[in-house]
Amino acid sequence: MSKKASLFANLRTDFSSGLVVFLVALPLCLGIALASGAPPLAGIIAGVIGGIVVGSLSSSHLSVSGPAAGLTSIVLAAITELGAFEIFLAAVFVAGILQVVLGLVKAGTVSNYIPNNVIEGMLAGIGVIIILKQIPHAFGYDSDFEGDENFVQPDGQNTLTELLGVFDHVNAGPILVSLVSLALLMGWPRLGISKKVRFIPAALLAVAASILLNEVLLSAGYGWAITSRDHLVTLPVPQNFSEFTSMFVSPDFTALARPDVWKIGATIAAVASIETLLCIEAADRMDPQKRYTDTNRELRAQGIGNMLSALLGGLPMTSVVVRTSANADAGAKSKLSTIIHGVLLLLCVVSIPFILNKIPLATLAAVLILVGYKLAKPSTFLHFWQRGIYQFLPFVITFAGVLYNLLAGVALGLLVSVIFILKGNMKRAYSFRREEYKDGDIIHIDLAQEVSFLNKAAIKATLAQIPADAKVVIDASDTVYIAHDVLDLIREFKQVRAKEARIKVKLRGFKKAYRLQDAEEVNKVTLEHPTDEKTAQVSNE
Repeated sequence: MSKKASLFANLRTDFSSGLVVFLVALPLCLGIALASGAPPLAGIIAGVIGGIVVGSLSSSHLSVSGPAAGLTSIVLAAITELGAFEIFLAAVFVAGILQVVLGLVKAGTVSNYIPNNVIEGMLAGIGVIIILKQIPHAFGYDSDFEGDENFVQPDGQNTLTELLGVFDHVNAGPILVSLVSLALLMGWPRLGISKKVRFIPAALLAVAASILLNEVLLSAGYGWAITSRDHLVTLPVPQNFSEFTSMFVSPDFTALARPDVWKIGATIAAVASIETLLCIEAADRMDPQKRYTDTNRELRAQGIGNMLSALLGGLPMTSVVVRTSANADAGAKSKLSTIIHGVLLLLCVVSIPFILNKIPLATLAAVLILVGYKLAKPSTFLHFWQRGIYQFLPFVITFAGVLYNLLAGVALGLLVSVIFILKGNMKRAYSFRREEYKDGDIIHIDLAQEVSFLNKAAIKATLAQIPADAKVVIDASDTVYIAHDVLDLIREFKQVRAKEARIKVKLRGFKKAYRLQDAEEVNKVTLEHPTDEKTAQVSNE
């Protein structure tokens, strides 16, 4: 299958999901730009480039890039310190160069060492943040910018005081729009007709219904109509082409001689790269097909995207969990969905901004509240509780920390995970020896006595290199401990990737407690030509 054919193989599904991500991304791009002290168009430019350019260059099938809430405080402080937005753009260009360098030196592989329970805790925390932050918008209280993910807000409030303030700013119109939107979002997929017109996502239906409802209320002169621009999407509407072109800003490259430009560029590169790697790991966890993303290629793609964004007057970008989650939830199959969202941002902002400006923020809040719920389902907490204290504590500590600050929460979760590993007898280093295999040979992977999440990268690379139509034996006969992350990796390889690549997998010596389907006891593997076995060892040296 050609690359072109494979990219458009799921066009209908990817167009539908790209449309949903576009609706979610539009107010976030604008809100983050305003909160960063940048022109509104700067956020849109970053969203367009994140979708089209980074989406095309990335190997991730679900990740969506754009301006990130985690960078707002850095951007706001940087513009103030540097004294001009054009000088700040030079720093963004520097950040892009540094990200490309990080990709070339393979710094992206560090993400392989993040445990699954920390990633899942991060996602659950972000899910709760989305819900808490969107409830005020659903009630028509829009004092905080769309896309804010920080506990402490720029206006001096915090997430909890903002929620309490809702009761003093209740607006009937936005509440009505939110309820109608939630009803459509939850009810449309259950209707039989939705299966016949799958290209119409529930989110688009909710947005169209909210615009129509508000227009009817306006025409009737009803008091519940949403008239304030604070409660609607607010795009700049240029009156002519000259006014449109004047909205673009170029970086001042003469400022590259200033040390503070390089310092800020390095800060943006570091934070943006960390957030991107965290999101990529989360995106791979959300992928039903369990495909792996080349994180070094992702850093290079982000770097190129940030350089181009700076040249056109856009904000710095990262891979963003909220938009990625919306993409996965909408059923995206490939990165075409991300590219489509970028194209829609470009076309709609240029051609129909007056229609987009009629979208109530309340209906987009309803969309995001459902996205947040699916990230923080109670079943996720129960799942890790059932896995035991060593899995649950890092998960719940990460979750709690992320509610205050994303990077601090993930760092705390990683620290707890490392402490548990040390307490449970620090695992020895592992070496991986790969041999060339001929067609028909059996690939034999022997697991060592103790396999922790620190071995996840080596085993992940081993499984990724197994060719199609191969025969594989994964032997845990001598193993006394296997981390849940590695078990998940093996389970996903056997149940998803192996089936797609027609790889025959046999599991030997795995304990029943590991709950791997069709696990084989020692000496029960029955592959042909046992004398042709070749071994890929993952063992203690």
